[in-house]
Amino acid sequence: MFDRFENLTDPFEKAELDVPPKGFWAFCWYYTKPVWPIVACVSFFGMLVALLEVYIFTFLGDLVTWLEKSDPSTFLNDNWPMLVFILVVLLVVRPVLELVWQLFFHQGLMGNYPMSIRWRVHRYLLRQSVSFYQNDFAGRIATKMMQTALGVREVVSRLADIMVYVTAYFGAALFVVAGANLWLSLPFLIWFVAYLATIRIFVPKLRDVSKQQADARSLMTGHVVDAYTNIATVKLFSHAEREETHVKGSMTQFLNTVHHQMRLVTVLNMVLVFINMLLLSSIGGLSIFLWQAGAVTIGDVAIAVAIVLRLQGMSHWILWELAGLFENVGTVQDGIATISREREVTDTPDAKPLTVSRGEIRFEGIRFHYGKKAGVIDDLTLSVAPGEKIGLIGRSGAGKSTLVNLLLRFYDLEGGRILIDGQEISGVRQDDIRANVGVVTQDTSLLHRSIFENVAYGKPGATREDVELALDKAHALQFVQGLSDMEGRKGLDAHVGERGVKLSGGQRQRIAIARVLLKDAPILALDEATSALDSEVEAAIQESLFELMEGKTVIAIAHRLSTIAAMDRLIVMDKGRIIEEGTHQELLDKAGLYAQLWQHQSGGFLSSVQAA
Repeated sequence: MFDRFENLTDPFEKAELDVPPKGFWAFCWYYTKPVWPIVACVSFFGMLVALLEVYIFTFLGDLVTWLEKSDPSTFLNDNWPMLVFILVVLLVVRPVLELVWQLFFHQGLMGNYPMSIRWRVHRYLLRQSVSFYQNDFAGRIATKMMQTALGVREVVSRLADIMVYVTAYFGAALFVVAGANLWLSLPFLIWFVAYLATIRIFVPKLRDVSKQQADARSLMTGHVVDAYTNIATVKLFSHAEREETHVKGSMTQFLNTVHHQMRLVTVLNMVLVFINMLLLSSIGGLSIFLWQAGAVTIGDVAIAVAIVLRLQGMSHWILWELAGLFENVGTVQDGIATISREREVTDTPDAKPLTVSRGEIRFEGIRFHYGKKAGVIDDLTLSVAPGEKIGLIGRSGAGKSTLVNLLLRFYDLEGGRILIDGQEISGVRQDDIRANVGVVTQDTSLLHRSIFENVAYGKPGATREDVELALDKAHALQFVQGLSDMEGRKGLDAHVGERGVKLSGGQRQRIAIARVLLKDAPILALDEATSALDSEVEAAIQESLFELMEGKTVIAIAHRLSTIAAMDRLIVMDKGRIIEEGTHQELLDKAGLYAQLWQHQSGGFLSSVQAA
């Protein structure tokens, strides 16, 4: 039975990855569509439960009247059909309705609804542009995703609960009391107006402070995660106290929003208690007056008082539901600002698959400045022949890594175009570009998974033999076989920690090289691929890298010029422009920037300093 309701919807359904709407209700509906039939069933059965509860109060009032007017000796004989009916209502109908409501709500909605939202948001965020993640905390983004999923569920479910249950309950209760005596319904109407006024005054205040609290919470979480992620840097500089101060500021900011919220809650509760007590005393006094005048029966008074007592409990519940509703409204609005951002780099509607048969690359008059007026790459033209291996050289900030990022289409050009085998990359699928380019970067990060999963990431479906062969070529198999983790997993099954922190920089680099060796893409981009390796290991891996480069188009970046001196052609960049190109010897003969850099690295700089 539980399985049937839990499987009413598939939270992992592959939906279209459209940009989520920026409007609040449109955003909620966008993520509610997959589960709206379940929400409708929850509302419908909630309404039936509310109406039945009012009917039960009505019956209890009638029972008081019967007891007052009936002969005790004949009461059961005269009223047994009605007593049996109400017994069936209490012991069968009411529990069955509650069970169905519980199954739809808890089994069908509570788990699947937010998981469906998380799944769809996560799929969208995975395809966000690189700059999206560069401008925010990863922990903050993850927190907003988790909070927003719960926030949407709470907004929709609480709203459905309040609108349906409360409307049905209060409407039916008012009808029953007015049926007994119209004057008896007057305190209910006055109470209802006062209650609405209380909501109108306090709920917007709670909504605003809840929005501030959601933002402060995600900022606080982001700061905490940032410190934990960079714990090695914190310890290297002995800055635990500085991090305490940094996080204390965001915690204090969050605590201030909590204090503000709790002050509002205290005042709100006092106002609510006052108007509830006013309703109870009004109904009590008016009931006595009407009973003395013979206008109502004792049963009518019992119904009115019972409903008042029930409304007192409900009034707190409704207000907290509304407060919770608007608290989650603030959370969702905060999440929309992060989640509903359009992707900066998108495939065109008619994007074609990329076919790489030769590996020719052309940069034609490209311009890119990260949205600024100037300063990175300006009017750069470069052709790389099929199978040619070029080295990019230049001072830091010359635009070398940016050139590789533009080839991978992590950013869109501001001018010019890039072609691979004659196909403009802006018109093909991004995934195809990256599938055909193998990349090893200087800052290697690994997934917090096993060695096998990290290496096989380059080739889905790879066997353990494939992975071991790639590790062996990268001179990593020996140290991998000696690895173990806290769970007792060894070798290829050992986990490497967040971003690979359990491995040294050189070990991470060799795993990354193994991953690219296994990927075997026709184009290679090596951005300081051996910078984290010692000279002995680097010399050993160079042979594997040259084997890997065989028959491929290669763009290699290195500050250590000896590692790329043997490339077919060297490109020297400065301030986003190509200022020299040629072979190693040709560039030395020119006595330009390359010759200067080479002299510095081969001892000339040190000699000149000593001479000085």
